[in-house]
Amino acid sequence: MRALVLSDIHANLEALDAVIAAAPEYDVVWNLGDVVGYGANPNEVIDRARSIGSVFVRGNHDRVCSGLSSMEDFNPIASRAAKWTQCVLSAEHIAWLRHLAHGPIMPDGPQVSCTHGSPLDEDEYILSMRDAIHPLKQVTTAINFFGHTHLQGGFATNGDDWFKLVPDYATHDEAEEYEIQLREGVRYLINPGSVGQPRDGDWRCAFAIYDDVQRIVTFYRVPYDVKLAQMRIIRAGLPDRLATRLRDGR
Repeated sequence: MRALVLSDIHANLEALDAVIAAAPEYDVVWNLGDVVGYGANPNEVIDRARSIGSVFVRGNHDRVCSGLSSMEDFNPIASRAAKWTQCVLSAEHIAWLRHLAHGPIMPDGPQVSCTHGSPLDEDEYILSMRDAIHPLKQVTTAINFFGHTHLQGGFATNGDDWFKLVPDYATHDEAEEYEIQLREGVRYLINPGSVGQPRDGDWRCAFAIYDDVQRIVTFYRVPYDVKLAQMRIIRAGLPDRLATRLRDGR
């Protein structure tokens, strides 16, 4: 079984379409949340994401934009985007967002989990090895996919040694991939990166393929029509920063 693992699309239709076009053959899609928020095409992105897969966990923007959570923890730009999204989402899509699963879920048996933030707290960011230690000590699943940080890579431990997983790419312009062989007896926290708003200094959209037979995770980066995505944001009246950051990958 090969799973296409997506996270943090954030209503960026151009980025999602580029991922779908570039992704190699897969059997299922696992979506780690934040389908909406920030970007200019929330309804279209929900439709596109639902058309390719049915396994979703909710993200914090999914909750806030559907009215399940308040905006008190959002910064001013995120709040403005969430209010705009609430106004343009269809009633059907609001209802769908409200019924997304609370992670973690186990889409492929007891060895794999999917969540938005930490497996211990869906809103917790795992940004560093220090953040990863407690979750990796507590989880019972060997392979744990998460998003939320918009940073592609991950963390791992065999109980004695601790490892940071950082894809090594040659350029920041072309489509590239980076393969990691998963080892027995090691627990992993793996972030496929953000489809629609990367924050690791690489503007290209990010995703991953998980092969459970070969026990391989392959990270991907692919270019997309960032200028069109930026234009849509500006025309929608969303904050300019949401457009400019797409080219910076920040």
